[in-house]
Amino acid sequence: METYTLKTAGADLVHDVRGPLPTADGRPPLFMIGQPMDATGFVALAARFPERTVVTYDPRGLGRSVRKDGRTDHTPETQADDVHAVIEALGAGPVEMFASSGGAVTALALVARHPGDVTTLVAHEPPLITLTPDGPAAVRARASVRDAYEKRGWGAGMAAFVAMTSWEGEFTDAYFAQPEPDPAAFGMPTEDDGTRGDPLLSDASWAITDYRPDVDALAPAATRVVIAVGEESRSVLTGRTSAATAELLGQRVTVFPSHHGGFLDGEFGYPGKPDEFGQRLREVLDAS
Repeated sequence: METYTLKTAGADLVHDVRGPLPTADGRPPLFMIGQPMDATGFVALAARFPERTVVTYDPRGLGRSVRKDGRTDHTPETQADDVHAVIEALGAGPVEMFASSGGAVTALALVARHPGDVTTLVAHEPPLITLTPDGPAAVRARASVRDAYEKRGWGAGMAAFVAMTSWEGEFTDAYFAQPEPDPAAFGMPTEDDGTRGDPLLSDASWAITDYRPDVDALAPAATRVVIAVGEESRSVLTGRTSAATAELLGQRVTVFPSHHGGFLDGEFGYPGKPDEFGQRLREVLDAS
């Protein structure tokens, strides 16, 4: 693996390349992106593609990529332009892309803004909460996570986030009538360390979950777009956002093994099924 830093006006974008460029097999590089996940989250999945050249990167302001624009917010359009810059710097585009969570939102913006960059996009569980039938309630639930974080710190915020993302079905009065979740019940710290910059729990990434894909730009693009959902996620928030995104694009979701982090091993907590996930991703990409 080789690590590179692309210096742009707004950020120093650190990215890793596993394998040769140009690629050994003639296929496009396989680019894997997340948000707020950085490149460390794709180690297990990249290992399932030893025959491919795999590219991962740290989004600006996360991991090793240092921001120079003085901002702390995360927007799909800015992230998309960053990924475009990395693809151009590689000199090996267009790429195939697996994008998860907020990275899937970035990827949808990338295809809309730079349609020549990606041949096939597998967008895994984009958290586009405003697309769901209960969008206003989902926005309210998101705000309650931010409020818990602002009032009581990381443990309380993460406990509220877990409660929100594990709730099955639409956000009803029963959801909002629940007592505030206890961080200790989730094995999380109850003490407040005073920090408030977490991109997942603050409102810094709300532009990502508020994003609405540009259907008019996506429709004529040559990119094959696949909206993917984990089999364990179907009834929870990111499963419902996946279904809503697929419907907006006039397609049905493609089911993958496991859950929202189904490509992860046990290093990040609740493990997925990276072997099965990698095989499913290979099948979907080969279908192109």
